[in-house]
Amino acid sequence: MVANPHAGRGRARRAIPRIITELVRGLPGTHVQLYETTSFQDAATRTREAVAAASPGDSLVVVGGDGMAHLGVNACAGTEVNLGLVPAGTGNDFCRGIGVPTDLAQATRAILAGSTTRIDTNRVEGALTGGDTRRHVGCTVSTGYDARVNDHANRLRFTLGAPAYGWVALRELAAFSPLKYRLEIDGEVRELEAMLVAVSNSIYFGGGMKIAPRASVTDGELDVTIIHALTRMQLLQLLPTIYTGGFVKRPEVELLRASSVMVDGEDLVGMADGEPLGTVPLRVEVEPESLSVHLPKPVPARRG
Repeated sequence: MVANPHAGRGRARRAIPRIITELVRGLPGTHVQLYETTSFQDAATRTREAVAAASPGDSLVVVGGDGMAHLGVNACAGTEVNLGLVPAGTGNDFCRGIGVPTDLAQATRAILAGSTTRIDTNRVEGALTGGDTRRHVGCTVSTGYDARVNDHANRLRFTLGAPAYGWVALRELAAFSPLKYRLEIDGEVRELEAMLVAVSNSIYFGGGMKIAPRASVTDGELDVTIIHALTRMQLLQLLPTIYTGGFVKRPEVELLRASSVMVDGEDLVGMADGEPLGTVPLRVEVEPESLSVHLPKPVPARRG
């Protein structure tokens, strides 16, 4: 188990003893090795080392927010090691999107039940942060207004929890204008101006925003959300409806499905699962059933 004790403004630290007690009590004879991380890089190293030392069928349990979930996805994707998720952050978008209970006790019981489901991930290739050339993404690859808000929310010296995204979104709106995109979607090249282009595997991002309300992590497809050029006032009116998914009814919103998307353009910031991703161009492709996760029940595929 790799845990970020600072997640959720200390919620994770308070919960760790209880989670370990439940795991040991519910799985007699099972050995639980705990690593409390000191930084994002330390967490990345710990998750990779844990999976490298594991045997097929073992489980890596991560405790924390979407950053820890992102590291767990990258450590376990493409392996036979199961990922267990105990959400203790402020957003918990990946857990919410795949059906992991956001209640700590219920999430722990889902791991104890022992059932697993294989789900899709998105594979991103490009010049990525930290010198990587490939990374897996559980939620969304963001590159526009959404990515700038996410990046600036991460840089806040104080924390507001999930409302931070909404607060920064309003602040950033004052200076934002449509961005120039160059896209290649399943081989079709498009040039356009847009407020954002989000390439998603699951429904949520940004602390509960339904950026891809029709997405499924078991359908073998990417969900592409394009919000075309808007005035600042129009975008201000649209923002609250992203939380409900109602924004998809707007004529400026385009929803697509694809297996491969290349994102390029001018002045674009790449973010993934709330973490810095890298510079464009970025190629995103779906990897069907590449990750085994502990879920309380199977995730149905959504189509149509």
